[in-house]
Amino acid sequence: MIDCIFTLDYEIYGNGEGSLKNLIYDPTERLLETFRKWDCRFVAFVEAAELEIIDAQGSDSGIDLVRRQIKELYKQSHEIALHLHPQWYNADYKHGRWNLDYTEYNLCNLSRDRIKYIVDRALSYLRTILDDPKFTPVSFRAGNWLFQPTHVAATILAEHGIKVDSSVFKGGVQRKHRLDYRPSLKNGHYWRFQNDVNTPDPEGALLEMPIHSVMVPFWHMLTSKRVGIQRKVLSVASHGVGRRFDRLFDFLRPRYPLKLDFCRMTIQELISKVNCIINEDARSPALYRPLVAIGHTKDLVDFETIEKFLSFLQEKGIAVARLKDAYHKVQNMSASA
Repeated sequence: MIDCIFTLDYEIYGNGEGSLKNLIYDPTERLLETFRKWDCRFVAFVEAAELEIIDAQGSDSGIDLVRRQIKELYKQSHEIALHLHPQWYNADYKHGRWNLDYTEYNLCNLSRDRIKYIVDRALSYLRTILDDPKFTPVSFRAGNWLFQPTHVAATILAEHGIKVDSSVFKGGVQRKHRLDYRPSLKNGHYWRFQNDVNTPDPEGALLEMPIHSVMVPFWHMLTSKRVGIQRKVLSVASHGVGRRFDRLFDFLRPRYPLKLDFCRMTIQELISKVNCIINEDARSPALYRPLVAIGHTKDLVDFETIEKFLSFLQEKGIAVARLKDAYHKVQNMSASA
């Protein structure tokens, strides 16, 4: 049994450049229109720290549009999930540019008190936007997928009522930040965890539903569509060149994880990867396969491909679900077992 889960990182560029209207509001409005046609819902991973600080500084008039849009997403039953880039909380805005605190780049490296403060603050901001003091997101995604070292952050998130993490992409490595998701390659389509997100633990407080990825030769990443989007990202990011050298050794390996990215992949790539899962499902249909796809608002330009992908999923009888739907399905299956 397969569900496809569209997750959208709702954010501007990582260095704070770009307008909220152009990079978040307008593309999400178009995505909403597309999903409305198919009566489907997606998961919006709202970058709460970024939006709160932009809001507080009054640096972008588009914040009012974004706040209204998040509330509308909530009303229309799209899932509002928590996404965090903690370097924003000590950010300074001068002369039209953001200076972010990169010493806090990885949430998991911070002290217990600091992590708790950041999670408390982010949830409070989301509750204010949604005008719902009891709102608690089911799902979380770490900034830049950095969810190691896991234990303290996972414990605090669980204490705040979060049930699902979707930061892992199997086979991922970022040596600079000591992230290594290669051990998760041997795991199933989802698993509980506690001490390390790579290590299944049936008693773990959180459920990992990884972004679907497959290991491919690196040159498979070099499609014109993907390279074009990445070139745009690097041209905007003032620290882009440095980051390319930082990641050089991460890329220099025979096979590299290709995420199921509905913004950057062609329709042929998307169909090919899902067909592999369909064939797998035919051999063992009793297993549940939540297929998590990822996209970013700033990458949303090719809506024709998204339309075709939704059409393909409907043709194949694959439901479009939210992470919280998948979580409840796993819970029910566990209870039945």
